Amino acid sequence: MSAPSDSNLFRKLGLKHPLIVAPMAGGPSSVDLVASASAAGALGAMGGAYSNAAAIEAFAAQVRQRTDRPFSINLFIPHSIPDIAADRLARAVEATARYRQELELPSPQLEAPYEEAFDAQFEAVLRIKPACFSFVFGLLPGDHVREAKKAGIPLIGTATTLDEARALEDSGVDAITLQGFEAGGHRGIFDAGAADPEIGLRDLLVQCVGTVRLPLIAAGGIMTSADIQAVLEAGAQAVQMGTAFLACTEAGTSAPYRKKLLETAERRTRTTRAFSGRFARGIENRFMNEMDGKPEGILPFPAQNKFTRDMRGASTAKGLPDFLSLWSGTGRGELWQGSAATLIDRLFAE
Repeated sequence: MSAPSDSNLFRKLGLKHPLIVAPMAGGPSSVDLVASASAAGALGAMGGAYSNAAAIEAFAAQVRQRTDRPFSINLFIPHSIPDIAADRLARAVEATARYRQELELPSPQLEAPYEEAFDAQFEAVLRIKPACFSFVFGLLPGDHVREAKKAGIPLIGTATTLDEARALEDSGVDAITLQGFEAGGHRGIFDAGAADPEIGLRDLLVQCVGTVRLPLIAAGGIMTSADIQAVLEAGAQAVQMGTAFLACTEAGTSAPYRKKLLETAERRTRTTRAFSGRFARGIENRFMNEMDGKPEGILPFPAQNKFTRDMRGASTAKGLPDFLSLWSGTGRGELWQGSAATLIDRLFAE
């Protein structure tokens, strides 16, 4: 199986396979996974959203110690949110009090900023000069686009609708990841407070192919060679896969997360705002199910993400999946537990 003849960006990168191993921030996209994916002929991708500038540079340096092949860095486009009112924070504290008691955690202290400084992260990307810079949650500001172009760094935006894809095309990106509703992890919706358009990948491809004149990367529910072939034949120039790699040897997936993924090939997933305040798809667990019934106790993104970090950390330390964001797409089947390189070879075997 080979890339379509018009996949110019991916030919320029010298990839053996039209595959991006998805940037999975928060652990799974380890240095080893990124380097191994790139060395195997795909494009490994660092999920750098939760890392400060120094950590991003250190990560990139470690990848380059392991391989000279191209890799990508992914960040979240920031959006301003109002200060969290005391009464709203109090409701969130009350809604999660018994969970923190179970996890032996103190009452939370939440203060702004709620996320890393994007401009400092972006300056680190410019210094690193990865093969690509990708982003989610909106448009990269014009001055940042110009700086990336000046540095010769191709840009990949993320769209969940045709309108978002058109806006990205107009903004000057070089390729667009079309994220279907099936995709695991955070939904790339531009407006954090908007309803999810819930457009499946196949429908999104139908809407965008021939209308958006940029290389399109298909993401969402892709697990097998047949899945890859189907979306390439539907007009995508490449695929992005995350869930399929979560159980690989090199993935930094935590032990309770990994155990939950491997319990059954029929993973029950849905989208929730419970962990971060933004829609994201993961395996159903206690925290998701109970908090979705208490929306008044969920803070806006990214405050909720910072607010729940202590619980997620404690849940990992105790080996419990109950309070973890178990991001996973809708794709079915047993997860590969060997090396990423072997999985990539299997996916693209003729």
